[in-house]
Amino acid sequence: MPGLDSPVVLPQWIKPGNTHPNARYRDLVWPLAPLIDNPGTSLCAIFWERCPASLLGQVKLTAWTMLNGQLRPTYLKGRGVRARARTSAAVMRATCNEWMRLARWLHERRITSLGACTEEVWRVYISERWEGGITRDPAKSVCSSLTDLWAFDQLSAQPTGIARPPWETEGLDDFLPADDGSARGENSTEPLDPQVLGPLLVWAIRLVDDFADDILAAWDERCRLIATAAANRGSPKTLAALADLLLQAGAPLPSVRGRDRPKLARSYVAAVTGASLRQVDRFKERHQLSIAVNERPGPCPLQVPVTGRINGKPWREHLDFDETAELMRHLGTAAAIICLYLTGMRPQEVQGLRAGCCPEPEPAADGTPRRHLIHSHHYKNVTDDEGSHISAGEVRDVPWVAITPVVHAIRVLERMVPEGELLLSSAHHDFTHQQGHHGALKSGTLNERIEAFAEWANREAPSQGLTGQAIPEDPLGGIGVARFRRSLAWHIARRPGGLIALAIQYGHMRTVLDARTSSGYGFRSRGGIHGVLDVETALAAANTAARLRDQAAAGEKISGPAARRALTAAAHTPKFEGRIVPAKFAKKAASFLARDGIVLFDNPGAMLICAFKRDNALCEPDPDATAPRQYDCRPGCGNTVRTDTHARLLRERADELDQLAASAPGPVSRRLKANANRFRTMADTHDTTAQSVKALT
Repeated sequence: MPGLDSPVVLPQWIKPGNTHPNARYRDLVWPLAPLIDNPGTSLCAIFWERCPASLLGQVKLTAWTMLNGQLRPTYLKGRGVRARARTSAAVMRATCNEWMRLARWLHERRITSLGACTEEVWRVYISERWEGGITRDPAKSVCSSLTDLWAFDQLSAQPTGIARPPWETEGLDDFLPADDGSARGENSTEPLDPQVLGPLLVWAIRLVDDFADDILAAWDERCRLIATAAANRGSPKTLAALADLLLQAGAPLPSVRGRDRPKLARSYVAAVTGASLRQVDRFKERHQLSIAVNERPGPCPLQVPVTGRINGKPWREHLDFDETAELMRHLGTAAAIICLYLTGMRPQEVQGLRAGCCPEPEPAADGTPRRHLIHSHHYKNVTDDEGSHISAGEVRDVPWVAITPVVHAIRVLERMVPEGELLLSSAHHDFTHQQGHHGALKSGTLNERIEAFAEWANREAPSQGLTGQAIPEDPLGGIGVARFRRSLAWHIARRPGGLIALAIQYGHMRTVLDARTSSGYGFRSRGGIHGVLDVETALAAANTAARLRDQAAAGEKISGPAARRALTAAAHTPKFEGRIVPAKFAKKAASFLARDGIVLFDNPGAMLICAFKRDNALCEPDPDATAPRQYDCRPGCGNTVRTDTHARLLRERADELDQLAASAPGPVSRRLKANANRFRTMADTHDTTAQSVKALT
């Protein structure tokens, strides 16, 4: 039994290095931070004021047993791979909140003991619990939490004797709300729209590759000026310097943005004049500069060179003292976007990256450069030998492979934080308030910063003459961190040829993804990016087959050496209907793709369908490849299939090229016209060789 002064979390459950404060059993707030070692997880607590006093002691004891105990292996057996002897702190908090909700319901009915919660009481409660409206998947979690109340009560030093929930003996399905089709799997997250992702990634790479040196130099100079201002001592000479700077008739005054109006940039003014901060404040009051700066706000130029270029011109005349904190925030966000999107990592895996995680590789024995590898932790489904959740995760057995933009992003982040620190450290990425928050920037904060970054880019684009690179709103909602991983698989599977971010070597990325070796990109035996990519590619192939069936049924003719094989494949490919296939079906997707010769891949860049058969492919796929190198599609391939729709698209593209050629310089115009003629020749070839479905079958 715990005493009133017993620690909420016993020492054996607190990992070395976790310095978060613990609470005592008597407290009404139990912080769960001693159980949280994942830098990307928000700290949480249990608030006992939500529990009625009549049941507080019983629920508290069961909760303490859950925090410091483990479910029996006999209880866990047969409950599936998600069953855990000990769960995460966030799940424990949610479980306790569900227990307190039950306690409030019992209290309203003047039931003052959990032991009085009989099987009949369970039936009434669970039916009323669904009356507020709840879908099937969350309802399963509710039932699991209530079952845990019974299970941990049995392990308690003073069991209340609460009855076993009836769904444990009769089966869960009859106690759940009806299935309304809203259940969601891991892959139900929508990918980002191509029109959003393209310019978003362009601006992210531009900040990292072109502007990072300027922004970091400006930040160092800002920090130097602030330190100088704090150390200055006022004198008659500095007073005269203040007058020279601030009392020029009609001249703009150095200002920074306030909450509702400009303010005098006191630290900047103090640093450039040598005055003390106190002297600047007195001078401002004496000459009523608060009013003047609102009427005549001016810049605070920093004496750092501007090296970044856009279209050959400097992107700024000068960096400003006031904008450096915002630019540093956007630079960190840009690097995070690159890592989130171009690694295939889950958000928590990116949040767990530390400075030094991607060392410079040693060259191979023959002198050729090796790939950069990222060594870090993964967190999903990480448990110890007893099945208990490990909040700190574990070092990934197989490192990720980093392509060049990711390496550049990591190098920039390493310049923003100390050696060994989290690359997205909340403390070091708080450039305004310096409040020293815990761990890494959380997902909610990153979501807000990504939206702010997009707004900044949209202000910057017209001022730089780049109106075509504005970032539109995504039709499916905000640009959240959870959408990048799905988007990577979606665009590789459905947008070959590098249409995203000005052809950022998707060909290379697909090649690395298909190299399923121990050093493969983002690979591990469970839950790697390959599973997501296989599911997305299988869905794309199923959609391609469905479109081909529809076009054939509409009377379109089909050409190409693989036309007959493609029609057979389309006829035997099931149509995808319903919600997105969850990640647990990744093995089925891989088996679907392994059917050499009868899987159809749409290639909108080449305006054709590839009925992929390895032995016929001219794109030189790997021996075990299950998909073509769509970015390297070559004329004359035996896997080619075209429909009347493709022929129409070829002619439309030829017309577009002719329009571009009319206003292009001579050599460029000739190339554009040659490509236009090539597209028309392809369309003509289709027209002369295409056959009806009846003729082909």
